[in-house]
Amino acid sequence: MEDILEVYTRPFDPHRPLVCMDESSKQLLAETRTPLAPEPGQLQRYDYEYSRNGVATLFVAFEPLAGWRHVEVTQQRTRQDWARFVRDLLDVRYAQAERVVLVMDNLNTHSGASLYETFPPEEAWRLLQRLEIHYTPKHGSWLNMAEGELSVLQHQCLDRRMGTVEFLKQEIAAWQAERNQKSIGANWRFTTQEARIKLRKLYPSF
Repeated sequence: MEDILEVYTRPFDPHRPLVCMDESSKQLLAETRTPLAPEPGQLQRYDYEYSRNGVATLFVAFEPLAGWRHVEVTQQRTRQDWARFVRDLLDVRYAQAERVVLVMDNLNTHSGASLYETFPPEEAWRLLQRLEIHYTPKHGSWLNMAEGELSVLQHQCLDRRMGTVEFLKQEIAAWQAERNQKSIGANWRFTTQEARIKLRKLYPSF
């Protein structure tokens, strides 16, 4: 926890940008009947029946100090999906950065092994050399600012039925573009000093 909190105190550095990464899923639900349009004094109405069209995975990268985020929608949640997402971050968005400081949870797919399972050893090593990885502790996912960004995405965009991956991508792209245009970042206020007081029960006693 203190390692993550220290990372969050670092000033903005374009050569070593701080990026928080997380992932979630969205169940694809299609309407079986056309919803009724809203009328004065009445909300739009949906039928209780729907059809299930599978599940899509959302990978989100959030740079809190720059107010930038990117959400990638995939059909699966494999090591290869994570590895390609990270490679695209390094080679496209952060091609000019020396290293990317990456904060994420300790999921089994979030490791250098995933890069080696996806790319040739030389490529995997090249990518790893450009990463400075910091893992959130077990039961400490709240320390990942990307989790908060996913929560905003859920409430502002995903809290309704979406039947296809194409429609999901379209709606997420519009939400993402609006927030990026406004450069909505995050102002992290929880410090190590506060953690040692408020969470003192988590610390070992001697």
